[in-house]
Formats: sequence, C-alpha cells, structure tokens
Amino acid sequence: MDSFSATAARMPDLRQATIDHPERFRVLTGERPTGRLHLGHYFGTIRERVRLQARGVETFVVLADYQVITDRDSAGNLRENVHGAVLDYLAAGLDPRSTTIFTHSAVPALHQLLLPFLSLVTESELHRNPTVKAELAASGRALSGLLLTYPVHQAADILFCKANLVPVGKDNLPHVEVTRTIARRFNERYGRVFPEPQALLSDAPELPGLDGRKMSKSYGNAIALGMTADETAAAINRARTDSERAIAYDPDDRPGVSALLETAAVVLGRSPQSIADELGAAGAGALKRLAIEAVNEFLADHRSRLAALTVRDAQEVLRVGHERARDIATATLREVRTAMGMDYTSV
Repeated sequence: MDSFSATAARMPDLRQATIDHPERFRVLTGERPTGRLHLGHYFGTIRERVRLQARGVETFVVLADYQVITDRDSAGNLRENVHGAVLDYLAAGLDPRSTTIFTHSAVPALHQLLLPFLSLVTESELHRNPTVKAELAASGRALSGLLLTYPVHQAADILFCKANLVPVGKDNLPHVEVTRTIARRFNERYGRVFPEPQALLSDAPELPGLDGRKMSKSYGNAIALGMTADETAAAINRARTDSERAIAYDPDDRPGVSALLETAAVVLGRSPQSIADELGAAGAGALKRLAIEAVNEFLADHRSRLAALTVRDAQEVLRVGHERARDIATATLREVRTAMGMDYTSV
C-alpha cells in the first residue's frame, strides 16, 4: 500500500492538474445520509466539491443509503435525510447540470459489481482494513457481512462510473487502496476495464464538535447547515466550557473552549490562537457571543438559498441523477460481463 507521506507529496501536482486539465478527471465522493449535514461536512468535503465543479471537473456524489445500516438496526429517517442533504448541496453551490447526485439504492447495476469484486479480495484483507476495524470498535456490535465488505462496496461506488479521483481524509486512504487493488486485479485477470483511482487528500482541518469531540450527528454536537440563527445560538450557548476566565487555545486540557475557538476561526478564516489572544480574559460568554455571530453571519447566505428550495427540487435533482447513474452503471456492468465472458447474447 502507498504510504500517507508519498500520497501527500503528490498532492500539489495533482491539485494543479485538476486546474490545468479538469477534463482528465472524474470524481466520486459522498456520504451516508444519517442526519442533517453540518459545518464539518461543509469544510471537510462540500466546499471542495464546489471548487472542483467550478474548475470543470466532472463529479459524482453518492448518498450511500444502503450503508446507513452497516452499524445500526434501522435506516432511520432516510427520506428526510436524503432530501435534506440534496437541498444543502444545492444551497452550497452544487449544480446538478454538472454534478451527478444519486442514491445507492436507486442504481441496481452498481451493486451487481460487488459479486465479481468480492472474488478479487481475501477475507484476511477485509479483516485487516483499518476503517472496518475502527467502525466495528465504535459500533460495539458483532461484525456484519455488510460492514466487513464495506470497502468493496465503496470500490463499486468508485469504479461503476470509472472515477479516477477520490477526495478523502487520511483515515479513508485505505479504502482508495482497496479500490486500486480491485481495479488492478480485475484488469490483470480479465482485461483492462477500470482506472486505478488516485486519492485527493483533503487539506481542510477536522472541525471538532461543540464538546471538543469529533463533530458527529450521532453525538449531537454539530451545527447543522440548515439550523436557524436561534437554533445555532442555543446550540453554542449549551456548549460546556470551564471556569477559567482567560481564553486559551488548548485542545487537550480545555476542549470545550478550544472547540468554540476552532468553530469561530474556521468561519472567520482566522487561527484559533489569534481569536484567543483577542478575547484575552473576556470569558466564555464573550467567546460564545463571538462564535454565534460568526457562524450565523457565515451561514446567512446558505440559509437564504435553502429557504427558496423545496422537496420537489430535491426530487427532481435525484430523478435526473438516478437516470444518469443507472445508464453509466448499466454500461459498465455490460463491459464487465463481456470481459468475464458472461455476455451470452452478442455474436
């Protein structure tokens, strides 16, 4: 497997290539629709998708609804979550005329790739995947077949549209490596069909939740993009800080204060330390007021655009995206069957 340092070293040239030759790239990215999208999603992935789209890079965004049940008993409010995510995408600037937005469950041919792909990896390789091990530990559940094969399912997501660029954080690099392995082994065994995709490492900081832990919908510590100004203020005011009057950026010993500093800093385009220096001994109340004002001002335009959209807009985006994704997946599956000698109708 490629090392993180080697991948990181290639990033400047790769980013420049997306600017100079956007037509050479096709991107696949996405998330599980387990709840409302939040600031962490925006700075971690959505903003980068809008930038790639502006450069002219063709992008596919999958809302992986089937993957919602990898670590939970029910799918939850999937319909609401999917529609909400699509509306947030539109409000953030994604254009369905150039970015294909679709859901897992609406593209059957994509999932048929899972069967031949599973034959190209071993059980031990799946068990060694660090993301599978981390997800299993976090879930506290028995290892399901869906979680074990999660990396192979992601490979099908990437390869069904022959994406050659996958934006990821450091923790998800192993998934891209699994996909590269599957593409290479398929091509060696049956003939060249798939590209070996490259990882595009995110340079966005990992924004903590309001309690200092990782920002997560399941922790309830996130600021959703669609929150009202009053909801945002209430969430920030509930955040736990500490009894010290002086404001200091110290994520290890003062996680609550530091999380608020990072939240304000990322939307203001400043460093957490500079904000701490500015506030000095003003106290947690002043920090919370600053964070509320900064976040609400940053999200004002997003909220305005969101208010002008309806569920019908989301449904139309998905109708178009599903049709395009199905056409591409069907064509790719046809290529796979032909390469494997499973096309029984052509001469």
